[in-house]
Amino acid sequence: MSANATNRVALISGASRGIGDYVAAELLQQGWAVSLAMRTPARPAWAAGHDERVHLIDYDAKDVEAESRWVDSALHRFGRIDAIIANAGIMIPKTVIEADEDDIEAMLSVNVKAPRRLAKAAWSALCESGHGRVIILASLSGKRVKSAAAGSYSLSKFAAVALSHAIRQAGFDRGIRATAVCPGFVATDMAAALTDRPTDQLTQPGDLARIIAMLISLPNEASVAEFAVNCQLEEFF
Repeated sequence: MSANATNRVALISGASRGIGDYVAAELLQQGWAVSLAMRTPARPAWAAGHDERVHLIDYDAKDVEAESRWVDSALHRFGRIDAIIANAGIMIPKTVIEADEDDIEAMLSVNVKAPRRLAKAAWSALCESGHGRVIILASLSGKRVKSAAAGSYSLSKFAAVALSHAIRQAGFDRGIRATAVCPGFVATDMAAALTDRPTDQLTQPGDLARIIAMLISLPNEASVAEFAVNCQLEEFF
């Protein structure tokens, strides 16, 4: 590990449920302090007895000032930021022809622009850490366009993967390492609406949480630019 997890601080968006909730719980269990961004802040059951290491803030990824407020609040609470996990995301299942401007803008706003603003707002703190970590929750839809209906979502997720690489390039000399985590179907509410596969045949959010915890704990000399994980057989993933 690049440093002991004790006293390290991670900011996690979309932390009220699904992948974000599991990631936050896993990091807390490993000794991290966590700042949880949610539309409606509510202390999760797993945080009981850990008030000193759990920070909650209301967060709307479409609000262009939200990331600066979040970073300021987290720094006031903990005094440092070592990792950001940009997990909040939306999917509008329309082809690139069916989608209108509002659909495309909504997905770019939440899936790409908000993570970029979060990295920008936290940049000084991540650099000061010397081992700042950025996780962009992209998707296998950011690596291939699997269907027409996934096309508009893929457009945003391809951009999210590029964002992760751009952050990695911008911060590498300052100890920042960025990883685009690209899962296929994960057993969350979003995936349940998109596939007929049984939940137990999907990637489990707890497994993804352990992967993310591993990635942000690697030393600077073990940089992982992308991490793809799938629940089914595909030609390349």
